[in-house]
Amino acid sequence: MADEKQSTRSRRSGMRELEIRTRRMVDDTMAGAYHSVFKGRGMDFDEVREYTPGDEVRTIDWNVTARAGRTFVKKFTEERELTIFLVVDISASGNFGSGALAKRDLAAEVASVLAFSAIRNSDKVGLVLYTDRIERYLPPKKGRRHVLRVVRDILYHEPQGTATDTVNALDIVNKLLHRRAVVFLISDFETTGDPDATRAQLRRAVRQTNRRHDLIAVHIEDPREREIPNVGIIALEDAETGEIIELDTASSSVRSRFNSIALERAARLRSDLRAEGVDTVQLLTDKPYIPPLQRFFKARGRPRL
Repeated sequence: MADEKQSTRSRRSGMRELEIRTRRMVDDTMAGAYHSVFKGRGMDFDEVREYTPGDEVRTIDWNVTARAGRTFVKKFTEERELTIFLVVDISASGNFGSGALAKRDLAAEVASVLAFSAIRNSDKVGLVLYTDRIERYLPPKKGRRHVLRVVRDILYHEPQGTATDTVNALDIVNKLLHRRAVVFLISDFETTGDPDATRAQLRRAVRQTNRRHDLIAVHIEDPREREIPNVGIIALEDAETGEIIELDTASSSVRSRFNSIALERAARLRSDLRAEGVDTVQLLTDKPYIPPLQRFFKARGRPRL
């Protein structure tokens, strides 16, 4: 019982620290960038007010003007409400981290920033956590309490599966979401099975999702997945399959081959996503994630030629 109470207090403390940290980032750096990109779907009629010099003639409400005997114009407000839907990979490979943060920790921080940015702009936030199955689904809602639940589930949900099935997750998201949403797919995009078949299936799922929604891929990597240091012979275990391989990292050719395979894989992923019209943000666990997000929003906010 004492251990359970200590664990609960620890989780609450971790949640509070994450909330304070990410809300500060939203307030200081992300709010304007988020608003400039996700401006809403159009304009809503708000009210009428009396005409003042400088108002556009085309906004005059002629019916009200005729009844009142004075000139009135229509006032519009921006229709801002959007649905932000977070699709977060919590498979076993996300537990890897060579530094202070594991990939899943970084995913939680990024999701938290996006979620708090959304509620600050009165948008709804929904969540799907997935492995090789759907682990958790929270329908889109507004409010701080809901967002804290979203972040808590990303941090602390204990997955039943270990492998990754992003294709299945996207297919289910398409069935769950009946209205257009901004879908953030947050994953390390580690896959098992036949690479070519998996690649083709992922492209199909991404294509379908991006047609229905605004899909944005957030690719999370750890630097040790790109290159390994010279530490002699090491055993590497695939967290999702349990397969173990030995590498002689003292060999420069082995290290070079490891690096080239990782770079080729990342390049293929970027190319496939770009071909399907999906914007991608690449984040590393050992680098600050706010600058890449800011650059992404800034680039996305520019008019596309």
